[in-house]
Amino acid sequence: MLRRWRERVNLTDIVMFIIGASILALALTGTVLNILHPKFTEQQWWSFVVDGLTLGSIYALIALGYTLVYGILRMINFAHSEVFMSGPFTAYFLADWMASTGFLEENLLVGLLAIFALAMTISTIVAVLLERIAYRPLRFAPRLVPLITAIGASFFLQYFFKGLYGPNIKVYPEITALRTVVEIGAIRIRYLQIFVIVAALLMMAGLQLFVMYTRTGKAMRAVAEDKETAALMGIDIDRIIVITFVLGGALAGAAGVLFGLTFKQVKFDMGFIPGIKAFTAAVLGGIGNVVGAMVGGMFLGVTESIGPSLFLDPLGVPSPGQLKDAIAFTLLVLVLIFRPSGILGERLAEKKA
Repeated sequence: MLRRWRERVNLTDIVMFIIGASILALALTGTVLNILHPKFTEQQWWSFVVDGLTLGSIYALIALGYTLVYGILRMINFAHSEVFMSGPFTAYFLADWMASTGFLEENLLVGLLAIFALAMTISTIVAVLLERIAYRPLRFAPRLVPLITAIGASFFLQYFFKGLYGPNIKVYPEITALRTVVEIGAIRIRYLQIFVIVAALLMMAGLQLFVMYTRTGKAMRAVAEDKETAALMGIDIDRIIVITFVLGGALAGAAGVLFGLTFKQVKFDMGFIPGIKAFTAAVLGGIGNVVGAMVGGMFLGVTESIGPSLFLDPLGVPSPGQLKDAIAFTLLVLVLIFRPSGILGERLAEKKA
């Protein structure tokens, strides 16, 4: 048994395990110190959790676009961050006009539906154009070629929208009705946070039901399993791929509006950091796994919100809140060390596993 273990484990595995164990030990030490010498109140911890769920909901919606495309095409669509940016950046002008005329406050539901509809439409159009122009001609090329193309498309879209709308930050209008705070015991939560979490959960549940129980969803799963066999069974591969990009683009556009309402700012490069975080969430949950992307997004958001105060503050790290990005990517490293397939596991056909 020892001999088999020595044959399977090399020096790199040992070094990576030591790094992972050291990170876990530091996190555990910070947690224990937090328990022994509490610095934050129960209300503050619940605030961290609510903020994390809000942020995680946005990450999860973006991550679904990554995981859907990977599940079908086995490629990482790095231009998805710009799909996420394009919708809310365009919808800002509609939101600003409705706010300046008073329409948004007087007809909140209609106004929000119009903003979401415009953002999701623009993001969907951008996603479909990406597939048709950039990816379809390279469908049978080596994997590195569409990957490089995706990076190039990402830069093109960034600077296209910079030239179209300008380089300045656009500020989403403040909606008074969504600023109201509700207290449930020790939990203080704004209507905006409830709206973001509930809207994201409804869209994620709708996608899961669509994929699992509709005829098109079954066709998507068949194509993800084996394109050649699915084509022989009469499934239109091109149509299914376009539908995949439509779904991913629509969800990214909705996530962009939720991001704009939450953080108030949109810009031509706003998609870069959330896009990287969402890709991290997709890998955490298991790239190609729809439920995994949802779980990964929520898990990442909560950990990123709680982590600085739970792990770093007790260790005397200065300005721990500025290290939340480091916590997110450290978490990715840990998952890749101890469970490379992600929390729920990557969905792969047997011949591709």
